[in-house]
Amino acid sequence: MEHLSHKRKLTIMIAIMAAMFFSAINQTIVGTALPRIIAKLGGMDYYTWVVTIYMLTSTIATILVGKLSDIYGRKPFILTGIVFFMIGAFLCGFSTDIFQLIIYRGIQGIGAGIIMATAFTAVGDLFAPRERGKWTGVMTAVFGFSSVIGPALGGYIVDHMEWHWVFWIFLPLGIVAFFMILTLFPKVDRKESESIDYFGSLFLTLTIVPLLLAFSWAGTKYDWGSQQIILLFVWAAVALAIFLFIQTKVKSPVLPLTLFKNGIVTISNIIGFIMNAGMMGALIYLPFFVQGVMGVSPTYSGYVTMPMSIAMVLTSAIVGQLISKKGKYKRFALIGLPIMFAGMIIMCYMHSIWMAVVSMIVFGLGLGMGMPVFSLTIQNAVPHKELGVVTASMQLFRNLGGTIGIAVMGTIMSSTLASNLKEAAASGKGVDVSKLDPQMAEQLSAFHNPQLLLDQPKLAEIQSSMPAEMQSIFTQMVDMLRDALSSSLSTVFFDGAMFLLVALILTFFLKEIPLRTSNRMPGSDASGQAGEGDQASNAQKALVEQPAK
Repeated sequence: MEHLSHKRKLTIMIAIMAAMFFSAINQTIVGTALPRIIAKLGGMDYYTWVVTIYMLTSTIATILVGKLSDIYGRKPFILTGIVFFMIGAFLCGFSTDIFQLIIYRGIQGIGAGIIMATAFTAVGDLFAPRERGKWTGVMTAVFGFSSVIGPALGGYIVDHMEWHWVFWIFLPLGIVAFFMILTLFPKVDRKESESIDYFGSLFLTLTIVPLLLAFSWAGTKYDWGSQQIILLFVWAAVALAIFLFIQTKVKSPVLPLTLFKNGIVTISNIIGFIMNAGMMGALIYLPFFVQGVMGVSPTYSGYVTMPMSIAMVLTSAIVGQLISKKGKYKRFALIGLPIMFAGMIIMCYMHSIWMAVVSMIVFGLGLGMGMPVFSLTIQNAVPHKELGVVTASMQLFRNLGGTIGIAVMGTIMSSTLASNLKEAAASGKGVDVSKLDPQMAEQLSAFHNPQLLLDQPKLAEIQSSMPAEMQSIFTQMVDMLRDALSSSLSTVFFDGAMFLLVALILTFFLKEIPLRTSNRMPGSDASGQAGEGDQASNAQKALVEQPAK
């Protein structure tokens, strides 16, 4: 598609960004609303599953679609992704319990994975690596813009409307995005010589599912050393071994192992995995601090997170232009990751709304600077014919990192919260309900559950219904819960910061090669196809010798 006119490329990018914005806004609008939705539906113990299932299904969809889109083209898959996402969002609004919400979020995740994999790959089809910098910055800004308006809008909806509208309000935008892609996006003929790796796809799925289930259930539903968790890890290991064997035998593997002979691809994916594990695992609990500890309503909770999104939008747009102009990218990752680390360290010690806002601004600046870099590094290091599968590998590692990070941080959150509540009771900060009269004890026993902190109207209603002699005890119980929750969140944010520190150290080992000004690899023929023996590793060597333009 590189041969298309500039005007046609712009119209296609508008369609792609409309689809991306539809997916992104539906994700960010849920963030601040989710604690209140969980409080309404019940099922605090399954809170992380609402996010985990979304990440799990999107991860599987991303990697399977990557190779298929290289064969059939991007258009049919991005359309399919929009349809899946709309169906999932529509059904989410009809959920009557936490388990239905989890299932329907899984359907949404399938659509999101397809949309993201094909959208980022399509940019690679349209533009040479040197031009992709500014468009990657623009696409990151689309995510940022959705993060600006999404949280505040989600909070406003659950405060003033039925929570169902969180999932329904942007469905018309999905219809618009669908028809824009249908009419504007060019169709690509299937590559007849390519075959589909069905068995590889099956065993990759059989690897990912038990692995993510093990990390999600360990420490919460089952002990880490329990038979169930060990069996899941064994299952994942066996499926992985079979998958790797299949990839060495089939003609057109779903995830070519030759990609990982390229050091740039391997280290970029590892950094993406670790960075997302720390970032997603920690940031999912930010609404818990704002709403649960500080007692801010969901509407104003969205305003607290808004500065992060604004900082990310501005920084990513500027950095994208600078990358395209200079052709250099590593320096931005080396600056951005320390700033992200600093922002998360501030979160560890925040005890007020203004400190939360400062941490969000700092983190957003680092995120906008560092995040766009790693998709450029891997797309620039492989031939164009592998663009879809290498982009899918990036999304795979990022999603795996985010999902495992959320699961691990959820375990840390649950265990530290239980420990902090136990210590508070032992130290006399809590209230010993056994020494109260039975009726009063029954009313106060419910306040050992931090879920109540996330539903301020219900909390105020219960407090107003209590007799005067119980008001001081009630206040003491709520303060004890908030202190325990705050301490647990500090531990989660600190662990997230350590993940980012590891990602920063690995970035120093990332080899930088000049961004190409064409989609053709050095040594390719006139059609842009790599010549015989032109493997990714050889391409990398050639690019190192190619001077920056």
